[in-house]
Amino acid sequence: MPRAPGLSAIDPALELTARFAAGLAALWPGEGTLGLAVSGGPDSLALLLLAHAALPGQVAAATVDHGLRAANADEAAMVAGLCQRLGIPHATLPVSLCEGNVQAEARTARYAALAGWMDAHNLAALATAHHADDQAETLLLRLNRGSGVAGLAGVRERGVVPRTRLPLIRPLLGWRRAELAEVVAAAGLTAADDPSNRDDRFDRARIRKALAEADWLDVPALATSAAHLADADAALDWAMAREWQDCVTRAPLGLIYRPQAPRAIALRVLTRIITELDGEAPRGSAVARLFDSLLARQTASIGGLVARPLPEGWSFSRAPARRA
Repeated sequence: MPRAPGLSAIDPALELTARFAAGLAALWPGEGTLGLAVSGGPDSLALLLLAHAALPGQVAAATVDHGLRAANADEAAMVAGLCQRLGIPHATLPVSLCEGNVQAEARTARYAALAGWMDAHNLAALATAHHADDQAETLLLRLNRGSGVAGLAGVRERGVVPRTRLPLIRPLLGWRRAELAEVVAAAGLTAADDPSNRDDRFDRARIRKALAEADWLDVPALATSAAHLADADAALDWAMAREWQDCVTRAPLGLIYRPQAPRAIALRVLTRIITELDGEAPRGSAVARLFDSLLARQTASIGGLVARPLPEGWSFSRAPARRA
């Protein structure tokens, strides 16, 4: 592979590139162009370098500019310049965020922008740079918050871009953060630095520091546990779909649910009922309280819905409009 001027590009014959290529081949058939989400941080820069070495001429990159930090535009320009040197098509995707949960809004806007970019350029799949340390941090973070299986489940190697059917792959889930940093350093690059990654006001930053200091914790093992929980989450979703098919019926004013499954599955059915009738996904704690009320044969409300116990199940309908 020809080296870009001034860049110590990764040699495709090197062991790291072969390792990446083998992992990628297990996730994606290699037909078409692979889109890469590249923020400019060390993880996504490593993804860019490894993918370019493994699939020369078969990748394109995009950087989403959330406008949350003054440095975002400079970071996008840095990635664009690197891609130009490597001969990789690149696009900067500016997005604007609504008020509310900034992290959630940023994620939604990011994937929406990437999906539009994929459609416009007929890309075959999107790859992101999630890795083993990300999995371990998320697992510990959510354990500390008392999350259930859905919250503890790690991201999967294969999925879809949210709210689309576009393939989403994560070929670096078996890699450590330090390994990816070494790839970037070996190429002679300086990655973008997000100060929030070291800001103790954020739970993830504190978890990251604690992990770095706890050498007795096995990060790959934690990441594997997160993957097992993702399998369990998928199994519960499968069971929920069966419960829905067998036990949920439509009524003139809403839905009726005659529960047969254990609590964990019934809670997911309730979540789907509430989302379908009310238009918004409820918090898990609110769904759990609703379940307990109905189990105690008490009428309860959640969002804009009223849930009532019936002789053989529970009914769900929109709450009557209040009179002025």
